Amino acid sequence: MTALVWLLIPVAAAVVAALWGTWAAYASRNRRTGDVSELAGYARFREAMERSDTGSGVS
Repeated sequence: MTALVWLLIPVAAAVVAALWGTWAAYASRNRRTGDVSELAGYARFREAMERSDTGSGVS
């Protein structure tokens, strides 16, 4: 009986790892990450910096 309990521990860990892997893959698929979002953010930053007047009164 104790051998079955010790066998249950790695089996439960494998099930938890599989569930976590499935969730992680699903979560990363549904959000923009990586170079694409970094480049889009940089483009927005450049557009904001190239605007002609900030209204600060300093020239």
